[in-house]
Amino acid sequence: VCLSEACISVTSSILSSLDRAVNPCEDFFSYACGGWIKANPLPDGHSRWGTFNNLWEHNQAIMKHLLENTTANVSSEAERKAQRYYQACMNESKIEELRAAPLVELIQKLGGWNITGPWAGDNFNATLREVTAHYRTSPFFSVYVSADSKNSNSNVIQVDQSGLGLPSRDYYLNKTENEKVLAGYLNYMVQLGMFLGGTDEEATRQQMQQILDFETALANITIPQEKHRDEEVIYHKMTAGELKELAPAVDWMPFLSTVFYPVELNESEPVVVYAKEYLEQVSDLILATDKCLLNNYMIWNLVRKTSPFLDQRFQDAEEKFMEVMYGTKKTCLPRWKFCISDTDNNLGFALGAMFVKATFAEDSKQVVEEMIAEIKTAFEESLETLQWMDEDTRRSAKEKADAIYNMIGYPKFIMDPKELDKVFNDYEAVSDLYFENVMQFYNFSARVTADQLRKPPNRDQWSMTPPTVNAYYSPTKNEIVFPAGILQAPFYTRASPKSLNFGGIGVVVGHELTHAFDDQGREYDKDGNLRPWWKNSSVEAFKRQTECMVEQYGNYSVNGEAVN
Repeated sequence: VCLSEACISVTSSILSSLDRAVNPCEDFFSYACGGWIKANPLPDGHSRWGTFNNLWEHNQAIMKHLLENTTANVSSEAERKAQRYYQACMNESKIEELRAAPLVELIQKLGGWNITGPWAGDNFNATLREVTAHYRTSPFFSVYVSADSKNSNSNVIQVDQSGLGLPSRDYYLNKTENEKVLAGYLNYMVQLGMFLGGTDEEATRQQMQQILDFETALANITIPQEKHRDEEVIYHKMTAGELKELAPAVDWMPFLSTVFYPVELNESEPVVVYAKEYLEQVSDLILATDKCLLNNYMIWNLVRKTSPFLDQRFQDAEEKFMEVMYGTKKTCLPRWKFCISDTDNNLGFALGAMFVKATFAEDSKQVVEEMIAEIKTAFEESLETLQWMDEDTRRSAKEKADAIYNMIGYPKFIMDPKELDKVFNDYEAVSDLYFENVMQFYNFSARVTADQLRKPPNRDQWSMTPPTVNAYYSPTKNEIVFPAGILQAPFYTRASPKSLNFGGIGVVVGHELTHAFDDQGREYDKDGNLRPWWKNSSVEAFKRQTECMVEQYGNYSVNGEAVN
């Protein structure tokens, strides 16, 4: 029996989470979680809430203290840049004073927007290059650099479908079911158009309706997510020259050369396309669409991306739309929480250095490493019990599990002030111009992306910042990553018995480990390459095993509506 302070504290927490008035034989979920649910009512502005959210609230409070405390343990200029970035975000008087001016000036620089004033005319390809290369928008399609799925030791330009303002194509296509959301989205678009200089609300509404109709046309050709998961099927490697033939509406060589400047490119540059049919169709759609509407749509993408960094009117408009979309009450999110999230999104590794020094015990890495090793062993033992898997595939699956690389806590470079400063050397933040800081960061990150194109993938490059309360599996690197942000109570504490840590962070480890063998992860081998290493008999058996899950979850409904 464990009677340490940590055990007693955790036991109390577990007992308070129960609802012992419920018969566990009738409703085990309510019995196990009812007490926690009663003690944690759904906060305003949220459609869901759980232990991940509670821990993120805790981490945000720590980051707030670190960013606002000028005497904090700051050992690099990069960390000071994070503090200045946060200070600029919190400088509400300056933001309110400038109102919409920073974005209005940017739109004018790009040739104008027919919704708010004079438009420079037919400059489709020039505008597309600018909004994509310098402001991180993805109208029509997304373009980025990542490891080549079939040659994981090499980075390559990749192109995929993109361009919808709403989270899913279903919002556009199921118009009757989503009538309120579509009306709310249109009202939001009109509001922003008027804030930015629109003078006639009815004329603004007409043009915004045209943009919404265009997004609906994009939704019609967008490949559904469930058909966009099999990467063996959707992977198409070609040259930049062939891309020009596939989608001639875009002037691809000037476009790619601008996006990846100063890297020199030519028509033989390899490109991986993940939505070949979509690109063909979007090219046809662009050629058939009025140039003024195309410009309106591209600038709307820019407005949607950058308006959160303007005055409170824009925040209120977005919040009102979120209320309509998710059915949540007004959240009244404190400004500091918005600024913490944005600082973490953009300068999260500089902020992460401060967070790790304040919260993370170095010996936790070894403890979690040992837990992962035990969970891998248990997983490999379970492979022996799979009667549907052939021996060759089973052997390769064990080799893949053994080869999984563990990343725990944080990337090493952030704890070396010189290395951290080197990463952020070309970025500068000032404490009173928030919008400009964000735009400068977009330009900075574009240069970082371009720099990666001619380098091999860096296995120690993280896709999550250290304060993040989450974890992930990377198929091209065959690695699992657990940031310092999730290696805290209730998921993990050094003082807890192993059984409790296995029930907390151990569940997360097991979850990420299985991603290496799910319907997408199983297509990648132990070296992170996309290739068919399963025998066909095991692939077919795997698919049969999943059918019962599809059938079960496909039959769930809430209030008469299908959940899946």
